Amino acid sequence: MDEFWVFGYGSLMWNPGFEFLERVDALVHGYRRSLCVRSFVHRGTRDSPGLVLGLDRGGACRGMAFRISPDKWDEVIDYLRARELVTNVYLERRVRLQFAGGRRVEAVTYVADRDHEQYAGTLDAFEAARVVHEATGQSGPNDAYVFNTLAHLRQMGIRDQWLEQVVSEVERLRAA
Repeated sequence: MDEFWVFGYGSLMWNPGFEFLERVDALVHGYRRSLCVRSFVHRGTRDSPGLVLGLDRGGACRGMAFRISPDKWDEVIDYLRARELVTNVYLERRVRLQFAGGRRVEAVTYVADRDHEQYAGTLDAFEAARVVHEATGQSGPNDAYVFNTLAHLRQMGIRDQWLEQVVSEVERLRAA
């Protein structure tokens, strides 16, 4: 491997937690950003799980790619594994990314494990909003996580219509 890239689709985009040489808008085909992972601790409980982002099969996802210096490869992969594989709800995968202009690179990313107990499956925006509206965990209300995620995506110029629908529905539930 000549280059080491990491693909982020959620908080990793604005809070990577590691040194990088370059950050580039990137698109991955075959996966989509989704609130498909149940949170039993940070954004919910076992009795009332919240939802957090996962990269799930189907569609495409715009995110950020980070190029890592060769002398940092081991350090960054160790950091990512400690951050992303705490409950093993994510699987480490290599994916092909496309940059503006057509350049393609291979990157490491973390996708939702559909066989894990925390995998919530494909939810429509209304069901996801109901779960998000009701859940709170050690790190606070689930809706704060979702609103913060959407705000960061917008700041980065990334449009996620499904997540926008979820937020609109949560706002409707708050007002009811």
